[in-house]
Amino acid sequence: MAKMTKYQLEHFRDKVKRTLDPLIEDQELLVKQYTTNATNKVSKELAVKIGAQKIIDGLKFAEEDLKRSQALARSFFEKKATNKSMKEELKSKFEKNSSRYDDDMITAEDCEDQIRTWAKSRAEREIEKRPEGKQLANLKQIRRSALDNIMESEAPPTTLIEMLNKHMTKFIGISWHEQPRAIEHN
Repeated sequence: MAKMTKYQLEHFRDKVKRTLDPLIEDQELLVKQYTTNATNKVSKELAVKIGAQKIIDGLKFAEEDLKRSQALARSFFEKKATNKSMKEELKSKFEKNSSRYDDDMITAEDCEDQIRTWAKSRAEREIEKRPEGKQLANLKQIRRSALDNIMESEAPPTTLIEMLNKHMTKFIGISWHEQPRAIEHN
């Protein structure tokens, strides 16, 4: 029995990917939409459930208060710098366009990002239970199975083609033998 060449194996592998990857990408986009919506919902619920919402609200209030106070300080020192010497010696923190903020500070946004990260993994687990998530998992399994058949097969190319055609037709309704479309002439 003739073994397949490396190039034949690559061709079969590439054809499986060419056929299934667009279907998987479409399904991933659909799942991503549901994941985003679920993450938003779960984030809010999780923040309240674990008691983080009170902390986030307190940080938001403090940050807004800090911004107001910084703006007042900027305005105050800028107005008090009345002569050229004072204006030249005015630190950059007190200039109108300065928006310095210590990167080590924990902000409400940092807390919300952390909650969102935790909520996303929960939302993804929930999405796997939805029909869209199940469909995505099925498509990935079909691709893995087809690729495994290619790499593990010791059958000649014609037998492998028959096997892959049955596999693709059975699970996704697409024939292994792609037929090009006729070119329309105007």
